[in-house]
Amino acid sequence: MKITVIGRKCTPRDSFKERAEKRLRKVEKFFDTDAEAKVTATVEKNSQSVEVTIFHSGMFFRAQERAANMNEALDRCVDSLVRQIRKNKTRVEKKLHQDAFAAFDAIDTFEPEDEYDVIRSKEIALKPQSIEEAILQMNLLGHQFYVFLNSANDKVCVVYARNDGGYGLIIPDRD
Repeated sequence: MKITVIGRKCTPRDSFKERAEKRLRKVEKFFDTDAEAKVTATVEKNSQSVEVTIFHSGMFFRAQERAANMNEALDRCVDSLVRQIRKNKTRVEKKLHQDAFAAFDAIDTFEPEDEYDVIRSKEIALKPQSIEEAILQMNLLGHQFYVFLNSANDKVCVVYARNDGGYGLIIPDRD
């Protein structure tokens, strides 16, 4: 697994990088060697956060945690990733390598989810809007995300409210 460690508002120490590589070995056994992991450490006023994103075979696995120090946040991220992968084991087995779950079969405590229950479906009218209009509409509706037709590029996009108080924009790409 290729591991990249990045710092925002900080420069991660070598000891943190070594710890990240060591902790990610726990997750590495689920993936082939072509998986890529990106660890982003951020220093904020009252806390530090670590985000781990793993990309493998067209799938993303992501966890973000805050703690008093980076090492604790990193440990929580890795534990969260392992839980995510184990919980969705039946769905992701096809994308991961053949023996990824051999060690967990005997101790698996999660119930496999065979289906997702779609409780409600909704049709929406897509009208061309700017990003600012879409954010305004999302806030007026009190939603966490909003699907709209971007007037700048004629693509169906999604704006969403981020946990840090900002907004995100998802733009589809068909590569």
